[in-house]
Amino acid sequence: MNHFHIFHLPLRSQILSVFLLLAGLISPATAHKVQTNADVGATFHIEPNHNPRAGEPAKTWFALTRIGGQLIPLEQCVCKLAVYEQPSAAGDSPILEPPLKAISAEQYQGIPGADIIFPKAGTYELELSGAPKSGANFQEFNLKYTVNVGAGKTAPTSPAAPKSDSGVQSSQDQVSSNERVQSNSQSFVQWLIPVIVLVVILGIGGFWFVGVPKKLSNK
Repeated sequence: MNHFHIFHLPLRSQILSVFLLLAGLISPATAHKVQTNADVGATFHIEPNHNPRAGEPAKTWFALTRIGGQLIPLEQCVCKLAVYEQPSAAGDSPILEPPLKAISAEQYQGIPGADIIFPKAGTYELELSGAPKSGANFQEFNLKYTVNVGAGKTAPTSPAAPKSDSGVQSSQDQVSSNERVQSNSQSFVQWLIPVIVLVVILGIGGFWFVGVPKKLSNK
């Protein structure tokens, strides 16, 4: 990673860095990171105030500048942004490649910007690479920035899984079975009551027929 150490840079890069620092002094008091590569320098910013949160869109922009302070708009650059989860090794594929669009931020117009949604909290590396389009006059560059992402929105809980057709059918079968048992029980009770009444009547009648002749014979 090309950390910004102005006194260890070549004279050309020192001049570019001075212009970038002066630009930072006249911009609003927000946190920025400045890096240079080849003859291009970039003022980098990610919202909110370089403290993005997982699961939440983070507006990100890069103010590209040539030696002399000339701004490089996105329309002059074939730029590409890649996001790597850290730690990473050479050859690893980026987890995100957010599309860049021309935006306006602070005093900068038409600069490369993107909305990044980091999947989880942790450390990430943003790599911005670019080459000049036809007619533009700057060298190819590659800039890398480390971003620490804090915990953000809790992942939404999945709704309760609907019962499968087999589960619904099983419940319906159980209800039907219970209804049949209840219906059979009611039918049995309805059938048993007349039988009991009939038995009682026959018993009383038999007792009467047996008892009456005995009384007549005693007389």
